[in-house]
Amino acid sequence: MQNSPLVSVVIPCYNEELYISDCITSLLLNDYKDIEIIVIDGVSTDKTEIIISDIINENPNVILEQNNKRLTPISLNIGVTSAKGEFIMIAGAHSKYPSNYISNLMKYFEDDNILLVGGSLKTEVKNRNSKSLAIKAVLSNKFGVGNSYFRTGVTEPKFVDAVPFGIYRKQVFTEMGTYNEKLIRNHDIELNKRIINNKGKILLDPKSECIYYSRETYNKLGKNNYSNGLWNILTVYITKNIKSLSLRHFIPLAFITSIVLPVVAAFAFKMPVFYFLSIISFLSYNLLIFTISLKIKTNEMSLLHIISAFYVLHFSYGMGSLVGLSKLNYLFK
Repeated sequence: MQNSPLVSVVIPCYNEELYISDCITSLLLNDYKDIEIIVIDGVSTDKTEIIISDIINENPNVILEQNNKRLTPISLNIGVTSAKGEFIMIAGAHSKYPSNYISNLMKYFEDDNILLVGGSLKTEVKNRNSKSLAIKAVLSNKFGVGNSYFRTGVTEPKFVDAVPFGIYRKQVFTEMGTYNEKLIRNHDIELNKRIINNKGKILLDPKSECIYYSRETYNKLGKNNYSNGLWNILTVYITKNIKSLSLRHFIPLAFITSIVLPVVAAFAFKMPVFYFLSIISFLSYNLLIFTISLKIKTNEMSLLHIISAFYVLHFSYGMGSLVGLSKLNYLFK
């Protein structure tokens, strides 16, 4: 493509030796050739840097930067600040992109009001077994991830409140600011909310679908979503704006609260009747996930693994938010 605007692709990473080569190679193979790729490594302790250096030897448009602080929003800001393009794509090291991904998204910028365009996520796993496939299924299900349209899918281009791995007009960063470096998580969601709150448009293109490799164990799934839940609360506190997030981000907290609060009330007020509220909430949840798990089950995964994946996802997320609430007074005195 001649005379096309330069797109700077920013990739933060840390210890991504299993994924980084596929990620960068897929971007280099895109049919949109006017790109620079800026990889910001958080001083990886595995072979990530070696792999990137080997790629750079054959591709001068790939650049390696360092972030000794290892925090993702800082890495993103290093990349955004050094980007030469008038468009900036944020790419995930855990993802792989089809050959027409960038060119498809760039078509939508004919509308001056569109400030960010992203594609859908197709969740995949590197190692296919009953447990990893169950986690994959849950992360693609509406009951697992809410109305995250980029995960659950849409049939036509749709204006949304957030997209992953999208292309921004550079003016987003020059006019609305860069990533909030206080937000270890949710920095991307908060920036997307700034766009919406400033009357900008975010578009999801379902035909541009990239592959995202999910966590494959309950332990990694739980740790990731506990941190997500924790940072939902901290994000609202730090930004002093509940509009920094969407309603779906607080549903797991509401669920956990519906179980925990009645138990606390029953103990505090010596009224056993409150226990029944917790029991009803817990049993209703179990009935719901059992029904949904039956619907999404295939011969490749067991029902027990699917139910367990829902449990880990929802309880770790909700508990993270609950702990976030309890820690606010201690974290920010």
